[in-house]
Amino acid sequence: MEKKEERPWCMITEMDQYLFGQGTHYEIYKKLGAHLTEYEGEKGVYFAVWAPHAKGVRVVGEFNCWGSDGYRMNRLEPLGIYEVFVPGLEEGCMYKYLIETEKGDYLYKADPFAFYAEKRPGTASRVADISGFTWHDDRWMTKRAGWNAAESPMSIYEVHPGSWKRHPHEEDEDGFYNYRELAAELTEYIKKMGYTHIELMGIAEHPFDGSWGYQVTGYFAPTSRYGTPEDFQYMIDYFHKHNIGVILDWVPAHFPRDAHGLANFDGEALYEHPDSRRGEHPDWGTKIFNYEKSEVRNFLIANALFWLGEYHVDGLRVDAVASMLYLDYGKQDGQWLPNKYGGNENLDAVWFFKHLNSIIHGRGDGSMIIAEESTAWPGVTKDVDDGGLGFTFKWNMGWMNDFLEYMKLDPYFRKDNHNKMTFAMSYAYSENYILVLSHDEVVHLKCSMLNKMPGYLDDKFANLKAGYTFMFGHPGKKLLFMGNEFAQLQEWSEARELDWFLLKEDRHLHMQNYVRALLQLYKKYRCLYELDDSWDGFQWINADDSYRSIFSFVRYSKTKRKNLLFVMNFTPMERPDYRVGVPKKKKYELVLDSDAEEYGGSGRKRAKVYDAKKGSCDNQKYYVEYPLSAYGTAVFEF
Repeated sequence: MEKKEERPWCMITEMDQYLFGQGTHYEIYKKLGAHLTEYEGEKGVYFAVWAPHAKGVRVVGEFNCWGSDGYRMNRLEPLGIYEVFVPGLEEGCMYKYLIETEKGDYLYKADPFAFYAEKRPGTASRVADISGFTWHDDRWMTKRAGWNAAESPMSIYEVHPGSWKRHPHEEDEDGFYNYRELAAELTEYIKKMGYTHIELMGIAEHPFDGSWGYQVTGYFAPTSRYGTPEDFQYMIDYFHKHNIGVILDWVPAHFPRDAHGLANFDGEALYEHPDSRRGEHPDWGTKIFNYEKSEVRNFLIANALFWLGEYHVDGLRVDAVASMLYLDYGKQDGQWLPNKYGGNENLDAVWFFKHLNSIIHGRGDGSMIIAEESTAWPGVTKDVDDGGLGFTFKWNMGWMNDFLEYMKLDPYFRKDNHNKMTFAMSYAYSENYILVLSHDEVVHLKCSMLNKMPGYLDDKFANLKAGYTFMFGHPGKKLLFMGNEFAQLQEWSEARELDWFLLKEDRHLHMQNYVRALLQLYKKYRCLYELDDSWDGFQWINADDSYRSIFSFVRYSKTKRKNLLFVMNFTPMERPDYRVGVPKKKKYELVLDSDAEEYGGSGRKRAKVYDAKKGSCDNQKYYVEYPLSAYGTAVFEF
C-alpha cells in the first residue's frame, strides 16, 4: 500500500473544523489564511478560507496577472472551508480570493485572516510569515504575568500614529513615520513625560484614513501605512524593552461595507447577521457581527488572542461596547429586534464577552481588556463567575461628560454646577475605571481641550491645569490623548501632525511641564493608584464649597504613608487667607504648586512646609493656612 504523505502542519484537519464549528479554535489564524509551507517537496503557500455559501473559490493575484483563471480551491465539508496549496509563491506576493456565488456573481475578496495587506488605496492581501521575529522582551513579559493591574500605576498616552508626527513630504507622499521610527521617537517622548502605557489607534488594516482605524477590513494585519508586520513587532519589542506597556484599539462591534471586506463575503451574510435589524448600524452605515454564529465568535476571539499572543500586546481597548450590548443602540422603532425575552439586551454579545474575557484572564499572562462602555450596564468589570462581563477596566464616560460640562462653564456659573465634579465619587468603586480625555473629545467641532475652557487665553491655560490636577487626583487610571498634554489649539485631524511648533511658546511649554509634573507625581506616590478600587484610598475634605468653587480631598496609600492632600480653585478669585481642613496634626509639604514659574505661574515665593494647627475647619480638627492663587492648585504630602 502506498504511503500517504503527511499534510503540512498548517493544513485544515477534521479536528480544526470541529473546534472552529464549536467556536473554540483559539489559534484558527494558524490554519485559515495564507501560510508559507512545503508540500510534496515543493515550497509554496497554503491558502484556506471559510466561504460556505460559495459555489466555488479561486486564489488570484499578481502571480496570474489577477486573471479569473487562478488556482481552484478544494471544498472541505462540513463547514465549507476552501483550501489549496500553490507551489512557487513567496512571501510578499499579493493575492485575493475570487468567489463565485450561487447567483453566478464573482467577488474579489481580501483574505480575512491575512497577516499583511497592500497599502491603501490598494486592497489586496499579502503573504507574510510572522513567526521569524526574535523577541527581546522576556523580562517584560515575565514581569507582566505577575502584574496586579488594579493596584498599579497606569497613565496612558493615546496616539494616532499617522498624525502624531510626520516627515516633510511632497504632495504625493504621506510623510508617515514608519513603525521603527515611531518606536524610537515615541519611546523618548513617553519616557520624558512619564506615561506608563501607550494606546495605539488604527493599527488593524483599514481602507479609509478618515475612519481613524475604526472600520477594519484586515483584522489580523497591522496596517501597511507604517511598515511591515516585522516592523510592527520591532516597535512593540522596543516599547517593552523600555518598560512601556502597549494597548491597541480593537473593533469587534462592526465592520465596513467595502467590496473587498467581510460584508456579504461569500455572496451572502457570513460575518454579519442576515437580518438588517440585527446586522446593520443605520447611523454608521456599517455591518454588525453575528454573535449568534460560533464561527464568527471564534474569528473575533482568535483575533483578540492573536494580538495578545503573536504580537505581545499588553491590552485591548474594546471600541463601542455599548453598541454591542444593546440591540436598539442608535436605532429607531422598527429598526431593531428584541431578544427572546422581549428585552433590548444582546444576549449573544453578552455571552461573547464572557467567553472572550474568561479566556484572556485564564491565560494568566497579565494581559488586559478594557471596555469603552458609555452606559450604566452593571458589572462590566466584575468577574464572569460572579455574573459580570469580566473586563479588566472600563472607561469612565460619566466622569468625563460631567467633568467637561463643568470645565466649559464660566466660573460664575460653576457654583451652581458643583455636583458635576463630585457626583462621580458616588459610583467610583462600582467598576474598575479609567478616567479618559480621548480623541473623541477633541474632534468634529468639539474644540480642543484648551478651547473648551472659558475666559481669555491665560484663563484657559489656568483652567486646564486645574482640571488636569483634579483628574490626576481623582480615583481611576488615566488616559490623555496626544496633544492634550501641551494644549493643542486646533481640533485633532488625522490628516496632519500635531502642532509641535506651539512648544516654542511659553504657555504651551509650561502646560507640558505641568502635565509632566502630574505624570511624575502619579508614578511616584502609591496613594494615587494602589487603592483605586476602595474608599480606603480617598477622603473628601470639602466637597461642598460650591460658593468658592474649591475642591479638597486626600488620597491615601495602603500604609497611610506618603499621602497627598489636593486643593483646587476653579475661579479667578485669589484666596490669600485660605484654610483647608486636614485629618492629622502633621507637617504638610508642598509638592506641586501651579503658581510656580516653571508652570507659567507668578513664581511667588511660598513656604515648602506647613504645620497643621488645631482648630475646626472643613469638619476636621486641624487646618493648614495656604494662600491659594486664582485658579490655583496645590498638592501636599503628609
